[in-house]
Amino acid sequence: MPELPEVEALAHHLRETALYRPVARVDVASMSVLKTYRPPVSAVHGRVVTGAARYGKFLAVEFLDRPDDPLHLVTHLSRAGWLRWHETASAAPPKPGRGPLALRVHLDTVGGPGFDLTEAGTQKRLSVYLVADPREVPGIARLGPDALVLARDELAERLAGRSERLKTLLADQSVIAGIGNAYSDEILHTARLSPYAVASRLRPEQIDDLHAAMHAVLTDAVQRSVGQGAARLKGEKRSGLRVHARTGLPCPVCGDTVREVSFADRSFQYCPGCQTGGRPLADRRLSRLVR
Repeated sequence: MPELPEVEALAHHLRETALYRPVARVDVASMSVLKTYRPPVSAVHGRVVTGAARYGKFLAVEFLDRPDDPLHLVTHLSRAGWLRWHETASAAPPKPGRGPLALRVHLDTVGGPGFDLTEAGTQKRLSVYLVADPREVPGIARLGPDALVLARDELAERLAGRSERLKTLLADQSVIAGIGNAYSDEILHTARLSPYAVASRLRPEQIDDLHAAMHAVLTDAVQRSVGQGAARLKGEKRSGLRVHARTGLPCPVCGDTVREVSFADRSFQYCPGCQTGGRPLADRRLSRLVR
């Protein structure tokens, strides 16, 4: 799933390639992707792209060329969604339900440059909203503070009194916006904290480590991602990971074997040597959990 660094890089890519270009046409290949119906998506026809922004893990294309009628095309790429830039595209409207294409935006002229929103796999969770204000999108309205601007003391306040495990809390968008499964693994590994540590029980020095790790991991990932272009971002993300998706490989810090905890629809990775005092975590939800 694209997280803060990748969505930030996609917004940067759109600011470099789509800025000040008019929309010639929008093709919807999957009606289920549209979560709003008023105004219709055709309302952006003829509008000029004036910017691109990130809200947590949401990506917004801005049409502020008419101050009295602002529009934002907002998307949440979810688990298998992606944005693909094209210099040319078929001028014929796509046939609904054929392939991964969900929505296509033609810029300048039909068949010219623009971008596609695609979604692989059978679980269709990609969502698109056309709104006057991004806060009209329910997921954006619920966002907590952005992970890159969260101050140490504010992080401490958000952890205080919370009984959730750190792994769960870091990926909760209403608590901290922008972090998902992959970067929460990386942040906890860098901070040398167990995924099962209870948020409210962290010592002040552990909060210091968590805050420093959050900013270091995300800042490094943004710096590596921005400028790569949409086509190379997934590979760039994988190349920078030290524990996530590296089950069975040696930890690059201590050499211990990276382990995994699996659930019905997700999993996470950690290093026992760096994070749990060498002890493996139980690998079933109902098992006794080792902190």
